[in-house]
Amino acid sequence: MSGCFLYTALMETRNIFLNISPVDHRYSLSEASVFDALSSHISEQAAVLSCARAETALIKAHLSIRGELTPQLEKELDAVADSIDPAAVYAEEEKTHHNIRALVNVMKTMVPAPVAPLVHLGATSVDILDTALSVRVRDCIRQVILPLLRELETKLCDIAAAEAETPQVGRTHGQHAVPITFGFAVAEYVSRLGKSILEIENRSKMLKGKLAGPVGAYNGPSMIVKDPEELERRYLSYLGLEPSEHSTQLVEPEYLLRLLLECNVAFGVIANLADDLRNLQRSEIGEVFEYFSSTQVGSSTMPQKRNPWNSEHVKSLWKAFAPRVMTFFMDQISEHQRDLTNSASQRFVADYLAGFALAVARMKSVVTGLQADRNNMAHNLAVAGGKVKGGVLAEPAYILLAEAGVSDGHEVIRKITLEAEQTGASFYEILVKHTDVFEKITAQLEKLGVADPAGFFADPARYRGLAAEKARKLAEKYARLMASC
Repeated sequence: MSGCFLYTALMETRNIFLNISPVDHRYSLSEASVFDALSSHISEQAAVLSCARAETALIKAHLSIRGELTPQLEKELDAVADSIDPAAVYAEEEKTHHNIRALVNVMKTMVPAPVAPLVHLGATSVDILDTALSVRVRDCIRQVILPLLRELETKLCDIAAAEAETPQVGRTHGQHAVPITFGFAVAEYVSRLGKSILEIENRSKMLKGKLAGPVGAYNGPSMIVKDPEELERRYLSYLGLEPSEHSTQLVEPEYLLRLLLECNVAFGVIANLADDLRNLQRSEIGEVFEYFSSTQVGSSTMPQKRNPWNSEHVKSLWKAFAPRVMTFFMDQISEHQRDLTNSASQRFVADYLAGFALAVARMKSVVTGLQADRNNMAHNLAVAGGKVKGGVLAEPAYILLAEAGVSDGHEVIRKITLEAEQTGASFYEILVKHTDVFEKITAQLEKLGVADPAGFFADPARYRGLAAEKARKLAEKYARLMASC
């Protein structure tokens, strides 16, 4: 294909449904605002423009050291970088078969003639590519992904606080365990996601760039200035970055790796939340519901269905993108000072960030429209195990009995739960019949200052530990942290 033909083809508007990646058709339509925000940072156009801005930053650094950089010239250079046509660069690449050299050739025709010799002077391609990648990832994280994460976290804080007192049966291994509150269940994700958000923010500030040449030893820059590291610092300062402590042809890969890994930690937390909410929407549980519009269809054949499709969608995105961390790890390795084995794979960092952002946005829509069915939560807690009504209170009964000095308290209470199961009576009803056991337990409750100790086991919601207090505390803490970010 000739460069001219390629240029013309790229200028044509492509039917969105001819795109290959679902990110570029299905999600660009369903999450249009997020897609548009991402495109500003991690699209191919953004990649070309960020490299152009890196090249102009280098020109500014040279002029600055010479004392020749004027505000007007700086303005002209910025205008050039912002007006680069990616199609023109791609057309030039058909001739050069080198993306950065193509960009350099195009830019030389656009900058003021006196500074044209300074385009790319002293740089190797990766001085531009790695630096520009750091800028794009940093800005994508800080301007798109972190705001979405903070919004999601804040909404979770609101739910945790609002539902701090809402009784719910706790579950382990898919079985009823002991009572908690729904706010406490949500506070788990408030805490886990909140810490990850703070870590992502911190690591996004640590991305680095370079201007150290083909092997990182400043060979080329040392032919231009007496202090190559000062040139590097000036170059990167125009882009808001600092130099990598050590460079080969590449920036040390761990800066980006650690950031992406922490993104994957947050992705996992969100997927876990999606899974929990999906399960709580099961027909036999029915404790929460996603928002369902009046025109929405849950099934092509079963009109009554209200599927938890958004929660399932989040988990599905996680399944698609989380395994890509293996590629991020593999991109750590480059032979000697550089090989090209990360050239193709690293391009898919953009896809990963897009998938992550889309999942966060979808999770935010889930929790925004989430409806807690407090009546069903109360009903499930009261039933708590089918025939063993109130059986979730076996634990406190055993503990109190042991505190009263009964060494086989666990076995005593186990037999009471079996009796309740066999007779169909509630745990409380059978416990009361065992007068000696009940009196010992009640006496222990009196020592603890529990109000109405005799009625404690009639209401499972009373045995909730510090669930409500923890929910409120964590909601308040992370709401404050998100507001101060």
